[in-house]
Amino acid sequence: MSSKRDYYEVLGVSKSSTPDEIKSQYRKLALKFHPDKNKSPDAAEHFKEISEAYAVLSDSEKRKLYDTYGHAGVDGKYSTDDIFQGSRANFEDIFGGAGGFESIFESIFGRGGGFRFGGFDFGGSC
Repeated sequence: MSSKRDYYEVLGVSKSSTPDEIKSQYRKLALKFHPDKNKSPDAAEHFKEISEAYAVLSDSEKRKLYDTYGHAGVDGKYSTDDIFQGSRANFEDIFGGAGGFESIFESIFGRGGGFRFGGFDFGGSC
């Protein structure tokens, strides 16, 4: 994206939102736009955008810099890797423990496109 949208706008939250409200809204959007679940051509780009917004707004230091200086406060100080590095625990907390946020979709849909329910595999190569 050439021009980044406001992170609060991306997540659909206000600047006065609590960390729990931001986390809840991120989770809803991430589940909606995850490329393994949403096959629209722009789903991956939306997922990346909301994940970056969450990575900044869920970290109190990064959020303070963002609130003060906008994108320049975090883009100039942090690389993309740095932005996501501090949020790894938050992603794992939201999407189910070790293995990161992709593991929840693997456990539901499997790697081969099927799905798992109640310990049973349906289709794909789960």
